[in-house]
Amino acid sequence: MPTEVRVPAQVDEPVRRAGAPRRRRTRKLPNPLAALVLVLFLVFFVLPVAWLLLAATKTDDQLVHGNALSFGSWHALADNWHALTSFQDNAIFSWLGNSAVYSFVALAITLCVAIPAGYALAMTEFRGRRTLLVATLVVMLMPNATLVVPLFLEVNAVHLIGSMWSVILPYSFYPFGVYLTYIYFNTAVPRDLIDAAKLDGCSQFGVFRHVALPLAAPIVALVGFFSFVANWTNYFLPYVLLPESDQFPVQVGLGTLLNSVPQFNPTVGTAAVQRPELALATLLAITPVLVVFLFSQRFLVTGMLAGATKE
Repeated sequence: MPTEVRVPAQVDEPVRRAGAPRRRRTRKLPNPLAALVLVLFLVFFVLPVAWLLLAATKTDDQLVHGNALSFGSWHALADNWHALTSFQDNAIFSWLGNSAVYSFVALAITLCVAIPAGYALAMTEFRGRRTLLVATLVVMLMPNATLVVPLFLEVNAVHLIGSMWSVILPYSFYPFGVYLTYIYFNTAVPRDLIDAAKLDGCSQFGVFRHVALPLAAPIVALVGFFSFVANWTNYFLPYVLLPESDQFPVQVGLGTLLNSVPQFNPTVGTAAVQRPELALATLLAITPVLVVFLFSQRFLVTGMLAGATKE
């Protein structure tokens, strides 16, 4: 007689323990907190930027009475550009050039000072090291406005008021960059590697130059970006230290434009600036920071994650 083979009714059904309840698959509902955060981000960050981009394409009447998020016209954008560049004989380009000089020169000095200082605090032992680290933290946590008066007195004592160095030198010593570098070398660079280089006969400077510095490329980019943004967006310090308008960086220049808008300053005479022109000047002021960020994004992400994982 042929043998009868029984085929299970459901072959692909997972084997369950006897008496175990069947699990129901439930769909997870979206997190309302995440949705709320995204809505707040859209309202407070995305919409103002969108409004600023569109405001530069409108006339002043369209900006006030038209749809806030509507596009104006290319003709209005060209007129706003012509009026902005005609203000005080192309003052906007002079301000942008001043900001570039102040920011990049201070950035070069910052990298030459902050990176070795952070390495020394992390990798060497010397008298007063802990006190210096605490002082760095205290200065880093202090608001910039509280340091303007003592910085003014120091710069005035060496007779640099009104010169480009009165702005560049205070920019150049960046305590936050020193602290970032200290954290990186203290957590991401193994001390055994430094000790091995010293055993091979490398000097302290040679260890820093040939071993530590090549490993610190991400943090150098991170410190450089933060320093550049802090220098470019600083307003109060150059406003106090620079008496002449042709020496102003673009942030102080935006304040000059703001004072020339009749709706904000009724005493303005013939040299009036309309609000769409002010919006266009603001876009010009933030464009260099955006360009630097886009070109250095890969290094910035690497630097922010440096030391977060351990192999």
